[in-house]
Parts: sequence; structure tokens; C-alpha cells
Amino acid sequence: MSPTNPEPQVLSPEGSGETKMKKRGHPSNTTEVAIRERLLSCATQLFTQKGYTATTVREIVTGAGVTKPVLYYYFKNKEAIYLELFREPFSKLDTLLEALRDPRGTATDRLLHFSDQVFSLFVEHLQSARLMYSFYYGPPQGAPFFDFDSYHLKFHEVVRRLIRDAIRRGEFRKGNVEDMMWAVVGTVNVAMEVQLCHPEMKMDRNGLARILRLVFRGMEARNTRRKRGHA
Repeated sequence: MSPTNPEPQVLSPEGSGETKMKKRGHPSNTTEVAIRERLLSCATQLFTQKGYTATTVREIVTGAGVTKPVLYYYFKNKEAIYLELFREPFSKLDTLLEALRDPRGTATDRLLHFSDQVFSLFVEHLQSARLMYSFYYGPPQGAPFFDFDSYHLKFHEVVRRLIRDAIRRGEFRKGNVEDMMWAVVGTVNVAMEVQLCHPEMKMDRNGLARILRLVFRGMEARNTRRKRGHA
């Protein structure tokens, strides 16, 4: 019988069939990082195409060109792979949210920068985003719970806070903060969904910035408009 906890085997960089024994842990070199990324990429494609429950560990390792012990070296099980697919992008989003505590710059510029960073993060992790949409708007497919809603709500709250700050500073006119928030969030969401579903329309970061500036123009305080007119 095999030992209860066999040491995982990591394929050698040369792919010659030789293996080297490694202790369980995070990738420590370029080859290990590449293997881990192949597993995540293959899992993303399979989860998106077949659903979570219908995808097997055997299919993931076959698609990634590794063995089951290699997969178990990096991930405890299929559930851990699924959760890892969202851990990195949402950890980066947390970092963006934390950076907004810095009060330097105008509220309008910070709102524009934050929207740009969220959009860029979405594009960087487009395959994970596509998977997220399939689970969020479709059947749960037996996938483990991931609290997507909490991040949506954090995004909304940051936009609200920046709009309130812009009103307090006299950059935006006084108005319904919820309506203003939805105008900004809706613009960013549409830009992201165009990237997801219709990339041929070429809605990029510059296009998003142009549209947001139009939205901001409608929110500007009168004194800001006067200054712009005298510029």
C-alpha cells in the first residue's frame, strides 16, 4: 500500500521524466511557479466550460501535463484550486482599497484613478472574472462559497466615500450620493462587461476615463465649471 501522505513529486525543469522531492509549500523557483500557473489556468478553463462539479482532478492534471501528487503539492484539493483562482485578484482589490486611505490629490482624481485600477485588475484576470460571472449569475454548480457580494459592496462604499469627499471639497455639487455612485459604478461595470463579452468594441482604459470625465462633468459644482470656463 502507498504511504498515507506520500511526498509530492515535482517534474524536473527538463521534463526528462526525472523527479525531485520537495516539501509541501509555496513555489520556490520559476519552474514551480509555471507548473502552478498551468494547474490554475487549466482548472479555470474546465470550470468555465464544464462547471465545477463535472470537472475532475484527473482532467485538471491531464490538461496541465502533471500528475496528481504534483497537484496535491500545491493545492489540498479541487476546492482549494477553485478558491485560489479568486484569492489573488481579490487580494489585489483589497490592496487598492487600502491605498485609498491616502487623502492626497483631489477626490475626483482619486475616484478616476481607483476606477482605472479596478478596471485594469479585471482585465488582468479576465478568465477568473469570466468564471466568477458564470457562478454568480448562473447555477451554483456545487462550487464552494466565495463571498463575491462583500467585494461588490466594498467597491460601492469606496465610490460613495470619494463622492462625499468631492462634494465636501466643492469639486462636485450637492446631490443624491446614491445616484452619483450608481452613475460611476454603472460606467465601470459596463466597461468591464464590454471587455468580457465584446472585446472587439475596444473599450479600454482611455475610453473608460473619457466616459467617466463626462459623468463627472455632470456632477461638477458651479464654481468648478466657472474655473474650467476661465481656463
